[in-house]
Amino acid sequence: MLKGLWAELKSGSDIRGVAMPTDTEKVNLNDEVINSISNAFLIWLSRKLNKEISSLTISVGHDSRLSGNKIKTLMITAFSKHINKIYDCGLATTPAMFTTISELHCDAAIEITASHLPFNRNGFKFFINSGSLNSSDIEEILELAQNNEKPCSSSESTQAEIVNASLMEIYSEKLRQMICAEINSKENFTQPLSGLKIVVDAGNGAGGFYATDVLAPLGADISGSQFLNPDGNFPNHIPNPAEKRAMDSAVKATVENSADLGIIFDTDVDRAGVVSSSGKAINKNNLIAIASAIALNGNDGGTIVTDSVTSSNLKNFIESELKAKQCRFKRGYKNVINKAILLNQSGVNCPLAIESSGHAAFRENNFQDDGAYLVTKIIIFMVNLKKQGHTLESIIENLVQPAEEQEFRLKIKCKDFKNYGKDIIDKLNDFVSRKSGWQVDKDNCEGIRVNVNKGDTDGWFILRQSLHDPVIVLNVEGNKAGTVEIILNNLRSFFGSFSNLDTI
Repeated sequence: MLKGLWAELKSGSDIRGVAMPTDTEKVNLNDEVINSISNAFLIWLSRKLNKEISSLTISVGHDSRLSGNKIKTLMITAFSKHINKIYDCGLATTPAMFTTISELHCDAAIEITASHLPFNRNGFKFFINSGSLNSSDIEEILELAQNNEKPCSSSESTQAEIVNASLMEIYSEKLRQMICAEINSKENFTQPLSGLKIVVDAGNGAGGFYATDVLAPLGADISGSQFLNPDGNFPNHIPNPAEKRAMDSAVKATVENSADLGIIFDTDVDRAGVVSSSGKAINKNNLIAIASAIALNGNDGGTIVTDSVTSSNLKNFIESELKAKQCRFKRGYKNVINKAILLNQSGVNCPLAIESSGHAAFRENNFQDDGAYLVTKIIIFMVNLKKQGHTLESIIENLVQPAEEQEFRLKIKCKDFKNYGKDIIDKLNDFVSRKSGWQVDKDNCEGIRVNVNKGDTDGWFILRQSLHDPVIVLNVEGNKAGTVEIILNNLRSFFGSFSNLDTI
């Protein structure tokens, strides 16, 4: 069982910690910890693949975080004493790192990243041939690190060959080839984006390459793109398409530059959102709707796996407009991906797993969540729609937009927060059963989801425990103005009975 520091470092199917001190946070991802994690990963990987440690080949890359290069150097130094070859991929995106397993014949790939978390955090995402690691894999690695287990010394001294890899050049070329092939322009095959203006907001993360190395060579006008330079201080906004300030920044740039499309990435480019030419933010439910329309082409009647907090309106859209099915599942990108894989294995046609945060994993792309791949599919879709006189917005014109929505993260102020949170949800179930016009939605896999329809009230809410933190999360949505406040007024009396819970 993980304890103390090692439990703190586990973040679902990733490892995340504090790499740089602040006034309120002490470093827990220090040199010694990084070395222990590196050693633990070698032991775990050797056992997983049934392969001698000395014969392993591993690739390592990092996003734009200030601590990334230092952590990479420490990790490579630890690996170099024991394994065969290391590819130093430098600044790289998380999805690109996965491709090193096939492109560079690596046994594993590691991206040093903390996704959208504050500048002082960092961590690791690990990949093997089957994809990103599961939560149970991360627990095993951290248990090995906790026990300070080290690779056995070889009878012969080992010094890894370290190769500098131009990974992003390889990755960019693949995306360019994909766009050319799928648009298949008879007039201009090699520059199919000529005449299009596309604005990219990389948020000073690792996504700037998409504008300069993918779009521009294909003829797109990328003027107006912003924050393309990697800067781990994130001086303009946190790179996070699910965050309002970040999306507002992308919308503003798209509108001011009269662009045909706006694109926004998170720090390590495994998530994305887009903006229509009119300035409509296509993220969250809108993004899922567009991605679903793309994925269902050739997969009529298929099933789309989403996370649990998607709108009821989205479910209606997928079923009525796309003639498909939606499977709501637990939050966490790895959870929805694993669910989609299991559905396909059981004979269900499931071409897409996608979270409202912007994680999208297409079956055709080995169920890897890849923000650059997602926007590439959207660009191809947009160009082909334009040929038919349609726009991206026309695809979702029948998706009902909520009048209002809010999210609250309520802190649980006791040590046994998981059982305390479970008790809140259990008692809420009883509370709802006594409310007229409130009905528990059975199509739900975590927490409790409730539909509220009474008089002028039309909406829903979901209450669920955070995957990792002592927090219970409330999402409320209303199709009529005033619905959210009516729901909240009813819930305040309920939450008020729990002394160790924040109020709304």
